[in-house]
Parts: sequence; structure tokens; C-alpha cells
Amino acid sequence: MSITRRSALAMTVAAAAATAVLAGAFPGASAAPSPAAPQPSTSYLYRVSGGAAQSESLLRAGFDVLEERQGADLFVMGSAEVGTRLRAGGYRTAVEQVLPPLNWAPPARSGQAATLDAAVAEETYYGGYRTVNAQYAHLDQVARDHAALATVVDYGDSWRKTRGSGGYDLKAICITKKNAGDCALSTSAPKPRLFVMGQLHAREITTGDAAYRWIDHLTDGYGTDTQVTNLLNSTEVWVVPIANPDGVDIVQRGGSYPYLQRKNANNTNGSGCGTTGGSSQVGIDLNRNTSSGYGVGSSTQPCSETYRGASANSEVETKALQSLWRSLYKDRRATGTTAAAPADTTGMVVSMHSYSNMVLFPWGFNSSVKSGNDASLRAIARQMASLAGGWRYGQPGEILYNAGGATDDWVYDELGVSSFVWEIGNPSGSCSGFTPAYSCQTSLYWPKVKGMLLYAASKTARPYGS
Repeated sequence: MSITRRSALAMTVAAAAATAVLAGAFPGASAAPSPAAPQPSTSYLYRVSGGAAQSESLLRAGFDVLEERQGADLFVMGSAEVGTRLRAGGYRTAVEQVLPPLNWAPPARSGQAATLDAAVAEETYYGGYRTVNAQYAHLDQVARDHAALATVVDYGDSWRKTRGSGGYDLKAICITKKNAGDCALSTSAPKPRLFVMGQLHAREITTGDAAYRWIDHLTDGYGTDTQVTNLLNSTEVWVVPIANPDGVDIVQRGGSYPYLQRKNANNTNGSGCGTTGGSSQVGIDLNRNTSSGYGVGSSTQPCSETYRGASANSEVETKALQSLWRSLYKDRRATGTTAAAPADTTGMVVSMHSYSNMVLFPWGFNSSVKSGNDASLRAIARQMASLAGGWRYGQPGEILYNAGGATDDWVYDELGVSSFVWEIGNPSGSCSGFTPAYSCQTSLYWPKVKGMLLYAASKTARPYGS
């Protein structure tokens, strides 16, 4: 279903919301004035001078350290109380910016719709971003409209659904020119596979929109766009537009006081945590929960933004993704951090995050250790970053901070498959932040991401080959 087929009403709403932005100028902006008494939703960006050298202590203390670094400084988001905690902890802290509240009407429905019809497919919030149900209705509609290309796969259930408290299916779509053996849950697939994932961190809404557009670009372009046609004739493309639907449900329900939920909705170890961010948020960080480097750059505090969970691989969303990956890719790498996957290994996994214009690759838990395929991963990342217009690239600890338990480390660690994280989004300006105006997706981010995805697809058959 082409984006141009959306209703005129949705386009009008998107244009009307173009001026509503969470994070205007970020690092490098002039310091904001001292904040007045905060509203319930008021959040701040704090610059922590020299924070890069203290990243592990900041993360273990449960601060919401953003994926942005400027020189030796890191940035923390949170309430006025978070600023007090930073200063009490001895961190040199200044208010970088006061974040104004957003304004959107939350969708009426919470939890998965009984019928994913055309009306559900038009559900949006904040000027055009699709709800979880709209994303799922879109997958079904694409599969109906392009039966020779697309197959929808239910690969599990969200935490809330496993508890009978609402929740969602976990859904993926496989897109290729279907022949015998294509889109099967088998490691003996005849074609190489590119796997693209959005909104593992729920508040990173740019990534779900990019996944939506990527699906349409492929299915609408087959037979008319030579590059797309050749790609789908030779490659399977798997897309999970919403990897954390329970978390996204919390975000989209936020309205004028947005719930910038990062984690899933599991409250087993933190039933008293809130949902409005700052110093208290329910759930487990799904990108700190895997067994690869588990415990590095994360928190043991259940209400922390980077709470890693009670144990590695504990979350149903984590387990479901790992099971799906094991059903799609062969294990081609020996154990050990320096062991290399063979040159003929196929496949690539891209996990889209936001924001700060970076391309990251393993190892994320320790930048002093290079993977056995570091040269190839680094070369691909360099080209991805160039296509995006000059993003930074490297292991997380080289340009940001070390963090373990991430999905990209797990994919490479357990299977040897090339894996990347893209941090999509400007660190400053009117289109920056976790929730840029919807118009920014069309004007700025999608043109960059499309070229990066097409390049990633071109490398999927032999990422480690010459």
C-alpha cells in the first residue's frame, strides 16, 4: 500500500503537526534558562561534563543517558528530580534544554484490534505516525495486495498478551518474489536474508515509520523499479516494524503528556514504576536484555530506563526475536570474541534506533575488543554512514559508550550474521529528538534511510566477502 494512498485527512493532520517537536536544539545549543516549577510532563536535557568517562556509573545508577556524545560530554534526559540526583551524585551538570510537552490525541483503542480492517490501517497519532494496530493492518493489506511477494508471520506474543492483560501479537513480514522455499522458517533458504527491525525502543518512533515506508517501497516498486525488482528476485527481506508493541502502546497513549516509554511493559520486578519517563519507568530494556555482554552499561534498578531484567534473555519479546533469527540464519561462527564467521556467510540484521546519526556494530560491550569480522563490518558501516550524509560510525564505545545485552551483539555472537544499529535522527535542530514532527520523515529521514537500506540489501549475500 503506497504512502500516497493514505487519506487526504491523514496528510492534512501530518502537515498541521509539523511545528510540534519534542527536542529542538540539543547539544551545542545555548543553555536554557533555569526552569520554573515543572509541569507534570516537563522534562529536561542535562549536559554531563566529562560524562563519557563516567558512562558506566551513570548507566548503573539508572539515568536515561541518551545515544549522543559531544567530546567528553554525555546527555541525560529526565525531570527536575533527575537533575537534583545528578548533582547530588557529584556529576557536573547543566540544563541544556527544557523540553516542551507535545500535543496529540491518543488513539481510542489500547491493545490489539479484533479486526485489522482498512479503518484501523488509518489510525495515527502525533500527525501521522501509525499505531501498532495500523502497522499490523498495513502488513495484512500488503500481503493481500501483493500475494506473490509478501507473507506475514506471527512469531510470538508480547508480555502483556502472555499475561492476558491486552497486548499484541509479534509480527513480521517477509518480502521477496516468492518461489519454492521462500519465506519459510528454515535455515536452508535459497536466498540471502536482510532483516530490518524498528521500535525495539518504543519511543523511537522514527524507526517504525521508516520500516513502514521500506515495506511500501519494496512492494510498490517491484516490476517498475529495476533496483527493487532485482533485489526481490534475489533476496528475502524481513521486516519487523514494531518489535516492542506493548511499549509503543504506552507511547501512543500519551497525548499531551507523552509517555516516552523506552522499555517493554513487564512490571514483574517493578510494579511501582511509572510510565512517564524521568526517574521511574516500568519495564525491561529489550536492548540490554540479551546474553551477549549482559550487565555492561545497564542498570539493576527495575524503574531505570536501562533496567536489563532479572536475567539474560528473560523477556518474551527477546526470546521470540532470538527464536525467529535462529529459524532464519545458520550459526556460522565459533565461540570467542575474536572468532570470525566465514567469508561466505550470508545475511544481515539492521536494528533501527534513534537518534544521533550513527552506525554501530559489534562489539558493543567492549570497544577494546575487535570482532573477527571487524574489517568487513567497519567497511560496510563506513559506506552506510557516507550514504546518510556523513554520520559517525564505529563500535559503540568508540563514539558513544559501551553497552552490553544488545540485539546486534547477540546476532553476531550467536550466529555470525553481520549486524548493525542505526541511530537515525539529528542531534540538534527542528527535526531532532525521539519525536520529530511527522513531516521530518518525508523531508529528511526517509530519503537517507532508503539509500542505506538498499545498500544493506546489496551486501546481504556476502557481507564478509571481498
